[in-house]
Amino acid sequence: MELRHEFTVPVPVDDAWRALLDIERVAPCLPGASVTDYDGKTVTGSVKVKVGPVTLTYKGTGVFEERDEQEHRMVLSASGREARGQGTARATVTGTLTEGDDGTAVTVLTDLSVTGRPAQFGRGLLSEVGDRLVSQFAECLAERLTGPEPEPETAPATSAPEETAPLDLARTAALPVARRVGPPLAAALLVLVAWRWRHRRR
Repeated sequence: MELRHEFTVPVPVDDAWRALLDIERVAPCLPGASVTDYDGKTVTGSVKVKVGPVTLTYKGTGVFEERDEQEHRMVLSASGREARGQGTARATVTGTLTEGDDGTAVTVLTDLSVTGRPAQFGRGLLSEVGDRLVSQFAECLAERLTGPEPEPETAPATSAPEETAPLDLARTAALPVARRVGPPLAAALLVLVAWRWRHRRR
């Protein structure tokens, strides 16, 4: 499926370009995502997705196939597989940055292929969930770009790393569903989804 999203960040285009290529800096703005390694071209990491009572972990890599600094255009090819299942996810993400009066306009085109449980949400609902996640990402990125520089961490070396919270797909979908069918029916649908997944596991 092909998805298109747009957002604006309140900084000049060169600043936005550098920030979006700083994977470690922007990864915390992506719900459920964690980066384990980045060598400047290839990203290795994982994404946790919660579908009803089941939490799925996709492990994989992303490779920058194109980074045109003059045109401010980047192409990232990513693929992942469930750590404990047969589900897969593949995406080619093309991002284009354009300077405007209020900052930088970012256009993201995603060619997405998903198998397994998340695929059952369907293109329409996944698109709306994507809209909501991109909105959250844009707000987080804007805060990081315009806020003060974070102070270096001083936590002891023996402290355990903070576990990444999964992206709750059903919960994130709740607002788009409620907007279309109304709160009472939306609540009934979410209960039905939870019941369905619980009984599938038996």
